Amino acid sequence: MLIGAWAVGAQATYIYLRDEYPLARAILTREIAALEAVGLAPHVAIHLRRGAGAYVCGEESAMIESIEGKRGLPRHRPPYVAQAGLFGCPTLVNNVETLFWIPAILARGADWFASQGVNGAKGLRSYSVSGRVARPGVVLAPAGSTARDLVARCGGMATGHVFRAYLPGGASGGVLPAAMSDIPLDFGRLEQHGCFVGSHAVVILSDKDDLVAVARNLMAFFAEESCGQCTPCRVGAEKALALMAAPTWDRALLAELAQTMREASICGLGQAASNPVASLMRFFAEETP
Repeated sequence: MLIGAWAVGAQATYIYLRDEYPLARAILTREIAALEAVGLAPHVAIHLRRGAGAYVCGEESAMIESIEGKRGLPRHRPPYVAQAGLFGCPTLVNNVETLFWIPAILARGADWFASQGVNGAKGLRSYSVSGRVARPGVVLAPAGSTARDLVARCGGMATGHVFRAYLPGGASGGVLPAAMSDIPLDFGRLEQHGCFVGSHAVVILSDKDDLVAVARNLMAFFAEESCGQCTPCRVGAEKALALMAAPTWDRALLAELAQTMREASICGLGQAASNPVASLMRFFAEETP
């Protein structure tokens, strides 16, 4: 981050950390003070900003609003944050995992990093694997790994569970059947199925999971986490949740509502909130009410 600030002539850098991670905050506070004490950051100010835990602040412009001390609401575009971001200045936003790999790439070369991928992908990824696996956790694996690969790296399925379905990209990445677990989990590979890999948070579901209950739980999450700024997301998530509570789903209306949320919501939260229910109706139609 300091190298990047030097390269572009930035006067300040900001680290945004959800306040649910007090140990990470303590480490960062200590290490920032240490590098400033030895003179490694004479060219730039380093600020550690604590977020209140809003899911929507994972969206870059909502995060910038939060850093500025305002409510975390996504901004309309244009302008994009690279044009007018934090305090109106051009702003570069990077995920911490991107920055994590820079020292290794500088030390071992871009060709080395690119060669680590599989199935046509490049590099390494940190996959967060949870659900019905024997050893859930963060798995460092080649980019382009599949859900089946990750299950194997986690010691297989938990005792008594049979692999049935998975979320390839966290809460909003959709739901795919285990029969499609050999698709590379990399950017641009899942969109044709109405899903995406997102932040590489993979949730493994088994034959003991109620997939309709899973989809309802995810929609309830989005209804709770919507910032409320735009009507398609705010009202759409609540309406979808109500439709999903019915004994028999109105599939046509749910599909129309999903399309409206995708096309008219301001940010990615509302645009992707309907992915779980849409993919459930597509791949598990016989199980939906």
